[in-house]
Amino acid sequence: MAETAAVGQVTGLIPLAQVADVQRSVDFYQLLGMEVRGSLRNPDGVLQWVSLANRGAELMFGRATEPLAASQGVLFYLYSPNLVALREHLLAQAIKVSEITHPEYMPKGEICLYDPDGYTLLIGQID
Repeated sequence: MAETAAVGQVTGLIPLAQVADVQRSVDFYQLLGMEVRGSLRNPDGVLQWVSLANRGAELMFGRATEPLAASQGVLFYLYSPNLVALREHLLAQAIKVSEITHPEYMPKGEICLYDPDGYTLLIGQID
């Protein structure tokens, strides 16, 4: 069983979320420190797909071909080493962000915000 499991296992996962405007998503996630690692444009030069990353965080966005639902049913959980500084940075960029809460599972703090397509982002502080 262990040999079969080693051959037929998943070893990586990068979410690919559909969005209305890929460039708008890039602009938003760059505020969180994400950097473009790869992209594709259509013949008119419109961004169709992008891969973003920063250290251990990776995410891809693709242009939606159909209207997006109001609630995407997906929540992104991110981590930050300095939640206070990140929150202040986002507020300075006119991004609506919650107060810092301290739930039992994230005693150093957590904030909540929404990206331009309505995806929920929870960001917890880690060392």
